[in-house]
Amino acid sequence: MKKIIVLIIGLILFSCSTNDDSFVMYQDPMPVESVILPDEFVLNETYEITVTYLKPTSCHTFSDIFYKKNQNNRTVVIIGTVFQNNTNCEELNTPFEASFNFTATETGSYVFKFWESKNDEGEDVYLTIEVPVLG
Repeated sequence: MKKIIVLIIGLILFSCSTNDDSFVMYQDPMPVESVILPDEFVLNETYEITVTYLKPTSCHTFSDIFYKKNQNNRTVVIIGTVFQNNTNCEELNTPFEASFNFTATETGSYVFKFWESKNDEGEDVYLTIEVPVLG
């Protein structure tokens, strides 16, 4: 739903443009620097997970947390919206925090993969953390 709202706002801004072709807006993943997770989960308890990510430029803003479930695996990517004007963007790499709630509803362990970057071959690199669940 948030992505649709961002798209609608972007379309409104674009349609209100005064023929300024230098305005570009797109989504870009922002690298995760660190994560605060408990050492273990208790079944059916809810936890706040805090992610520290790097804001690459002054043109990046936090947009959303992409969260994908696959059995007990969770992939997490911090999504930024980039409002780019080539003459105004400054390189930052400034740390910021975002958080989300997680409820451990299954026994065993959860494996969290937080997107960090792409390697030299263009493959995604993840910070991987496994957290056991106490029944």
